[in-house]
Amino acid sequence: MRRTLLAILCLLQPATTSAQTTGDPDAGERGFTRCRACHSVTAADGTVIVRGGATGPNLFGIIGRPAGTGEGYRYSQAFRDLAASGFVWSEADLASFVADPPTFLQQRLGDPAATTGMGFRLRSGGEDIAAWLALQGTSRSVSQRTKDQTP
Repeated sequence: MRRTLLAILCLLQPATTSAQTTGDPDAGERGFTRCRACHSVTAADGTVIVRGGATGPNLFGIIGRPAGTGEGYRYSQAFRDLAASGFVWSEADLASFVADPPTFLQQRLGDPAATTGMGFRLRSGGEDIAAWLALQGTSRSVSQRTKDQTP
């Protein structure tokens, strides 16, 4: 009886997809300071949202973008393999990736030898950063940020 009730409760729970996240974009904007040593967020029109390092790719528009396709960055073989598989970044996937990049790639590719140049692991806050980055891929976010910065 108990197992039946548990099974019914599980079925009644709303389904979650990899495109959904529970992140807080405001917390993500603050948390992105941990990422900017290696990553910038610069819109296609050149608007700099967050000036950062060039060790990693520009993260503008990463949510909804196929893996390994950011302009001006040379991706590792593992990321090129991930791109060839048709993988597209979702908020949930990005949050999982930043928590443990090597394991994420190894599981996605089914290759225990897959590696990434990203040595940093973000144990918490990945959902928030992904939610904030999701907002940075829209033209509204760029124009709104420009308005917010105008005195």
